[in-house]
Amino acid sequence: MNKRCYVALVRGINVGRAKRIAMADLRALVESLGYSGVRSLLNSGNVVFQAAGTTAPAAAAAIEEALVLKLGVAARVFVLEHGELAAVIAANPLLGVALDHSRLIVFFLGEAAQRAQLAALDGQDWGCERLALGERAAYVWCPEGMLDSAPAKALGKLLGDGTTSRNWSTLMKLHALCSEG
Repeated sequence: MNKRCYVALVRGINVGRAKRIAMADLRALVESLGYSGVRSLLNSGNVVFQAAGTTAPAAAAAIEEALVLKLGVAARVFVLEHGELAAVIAANPLLGVALDHSRLIVFFLGEAAQRAQLAALDGQDWGCERLALGERAAYVWCPEGMLDSAPAKALGKLLGDGTTSRNWSTLMKLHALCSEG
C-alpha cells in the first residue's frame, strides 16, 4: 500500500497558558498511532506525517482521541492530504494583493456546509483588508495584523472551533515538508 503525506493542524494549542503540548510529545503521539516520517513545524500544532490505509478524517479523529487519552488535551484536529493542501494553496485568490505572507491568513473549513455560512461575508467591503472564499478555506489579507482584523473576527465568530488558521508562510513550509516526501 502506498503511503501518502498528510498535514495535521491542531487547533488552539500553545496559545497562552492553556493546552500546552511540547512538540516532541505531539510527534511521539502521532508516531504511536502508527504513522511514520512524523515532523513538526513551529510550536503551534503543525505536524506532517506519512500514512497508508487511512483517510484524512480518520487520521483527524485518531489524533483527537489520542490527544485526550494520552495527553489530557481536548483540541480539534484538521488533517489534509498533501493534494488537498496543494489545492488550497493553488486556489488562493489573494496572492496578488498580499505583500506580507505572515499577514495572509488561511482559515480551514472543517466541513463543506460551513462555506454556505460564510457566503454573506464574501462580498462585504473590508476596507484595506480582503476576504475570499475557496472550497476548503477562507483567505484573509490583514495588512494591519490579525488581532484587530474585522474579517478574521467575523470568521471566528461564525465558525468557532469549526476552523483553524495558519499564515501563508507556515502553509508554504508545510507544503514543502510534504513535497520532500
